[in-house]
Amino acid sequence: MTTNATDATQNLPSSHFYVREHHPEQGTLLGFWLYLMSDCLLFAGLFATYAVLSNSFAGGPTGADIFDLPLVALNTSFLLLSSITYGFAMLQMQLKRVNGALLWLGVTGLFGAAFIGLELYEFTHLLSEGYGPQRSAFLTAFFALVGTHGLHVSFGIVWLIVLMVQVKRFGLNAENGRRLMCLSMFWHFLDVVWIGVFTFVYLMGVL
Repeated sequence: MTTNATDATQNLPSSHFYVREHHPEQGTLLGFWLYLMSDCLLFAGLFATYAVLSNSFAGGPTGADIFDLPLVALNTSFLLLSSITYGFAMLQMQLKRVNGALLWLGVTGLFGAAFIGLELYEFTHLLSEGYGPQRSAFLTAFFALVGTHGLHVSFGIVWLIVLMVQVKRFGLNAENGRRLMCLSMFWHFLDVVWIGVFTFVYLMGVL
């Protein structure tokens, strides 16, 4: 009886058996998308706060008084170019060219550092003029929104450096490929947020 059952099992077509493949990259990317959605809520709250407080000057300066639009436009170009160079790094990753990927990642990091440098210069200048976040609700909302974005870019630069070390040591393996993909989504997300900041805060503030 046992022999017959065993034979029957062996004679079943292979389509009756299913092996569930494990794809860790799917879970990683899904989890990171959920994180980005939570970050969207964070920035949505900051944008909403700025919208409510943007006209609360308390006798202090307005956006037209303090914003240096050419400087901010230059800073915006740095961040936009960094997204382009990160795209080049991803193309090199797909071609399995380690040195090419590292080169473009390095260029991306330099553009990101230039962005942070100009943002720190802007903040330092405003503080030296007495236009700190305590001056008015408008400036509080401004520093909170722009400063939070700057902190995200700074974290992205640190993450980028760590990934460059990992790629240098272990190459473009599957794990590093997933990490580069997650950082790519994060970096482009920050780019989109900054376009909103540039338009909603700086352009509308000057106009």
